[in-house]
Amino acid sequence: MNHTSLELLWPGKNDSTSIAPCRLIEDAALSYQSPGPALSGNLLIHGDNLCALTAIQKDFAGRIQCIYIDPPYNSGTVQAHYDDSLDHAAWLTMMRQRLELMRGLLAATGVLLVSIDDVECAYLSVLLDELFGRSNRCGTFIWERKKKPSFLDGSMAVVTEYVLAYARDRASAPEFVGGQTTSNKKYPLNNAGNGLRTLSFAAGAVLFRCPDQVFAPQDMSQGRIITRLLDAFEVRQGRNLEAFRLEGEWRYSQAKLDELLAAGQTIVISKAPFRPNHIKTATKPKKLRNLLSISHGMATNEDATEESRQLFGAQAFAYPKPEKLLATLIGAVTQKGDWVLDAFAGSGTTGAVAHKLGRRWIMIESQDHCTTHIPPRLRKVIDNSDPGGVTSSSQWSGGGGYRFLRCCPAF
Repeated sequence: MNHTSLELLWPGKNDSTSIAPCRLIEDAALSYQSPGPALSGNLLIHGDNLCALTAIQKDFAGRIQCIYIDPPYNSGTVQAHYDDSLDHAAWLTMMRQRLELMRGLLAATGVLLVSIDDVECAYLSVLLDELFGRSNRCGTFIWERKKKPSFLDGSMAVVTEYVLAYARDRASAPEFVGGQTTSNKKYPLNNAGNGLRTLSFAAGAVLFRCPDQVFAPQDMSQGRIITRLLDAFEVRQGRNLEAFRLEGEWRYSQAKLDELLAAGQTIVISKAPFRPNHIKTATKPKKLRNLLSISHGMATNEDATEESRQLFGAQAFAYPKPEKLLATLIGAVTQKGDWVLDAFAGSGTTGAVAHKLGRRWIMIESQDHCTTHIPPRLRKVIDNSDPGGVTSSSQWSGGGGYRFLRCCPAF
């Protein structure tokens, strides 16, 4: 029996498309470098991204750690800086051709992030499943993009967009890190609703912050919290002299508790009724939540619009992405010095943020704002005269540079 994989079909999907060979030629007048040592060869490329992605394969295949793109959403409108009204099949073909090339550029540990809204999200998900494999789908971030809902979108008041995340190889890709856990923070062992179990605490294993005394077996349950002390023991100089057992609904298994204690972690009980807490004395990476919400401090379209106005005045972009959103996503899967690529550069937010975070970057843009908007913005970043966005939170202080390249016929 023949087995075929699931795939999305549309008119013209398998039509062959020839890509005219091109070469990248530097325009020194638009390249920019701060005084001091050169920095890493960042690239701003003006030209069709299909040609540009093909042209950089030789030098960058397998080297890009993070690709973030904010492609046309195919919303059926004509924006000030681009046409967003392609035929549905033409949009899918356009995206497939470029995503295939982007996949070849990703490092073995690399991650692709694609912003999209409801119009094409479902189709794009299936297309990415086909190109990257469903096993390499990392998940979907939901970005709360507006403080006030839009009542112009169908029958719902829409406030969200999506960021689809795919890895070149999910088994090799990093976790999405959203900061560090807080040191010395209390994590209760009780967890109402879990199955009833008994935990054993060895002699001296628990730090007691109460006067020395003897505790008799007793029911210490209150409200929804079930805790029963099963053994008598004495506390002296802040430690239990004897082993004891507690029955309750616990967050940790006995094996996990023993592992924590063996690693020198601290379990604290402050008073009766007992509510043991795990005190995490060291920080560790914290996974990024898939909800990028205003309530968690995420920036919105309104914030991005204000950033754009500060940068470009009357020529501000419609529906830009805020620097904090890009810093959160890029920072989650990259380290300083990693390569970041954006093949739909728009107003240059990805490169500006990557630069401030100490990442190396490549941006590709076909429209005129590649010369009118992006270079002035990047010069402000390099000269440290852009106080907005994530400048302060990233502790950016200026420096670096980039080469401006044009896509030209190869003959």
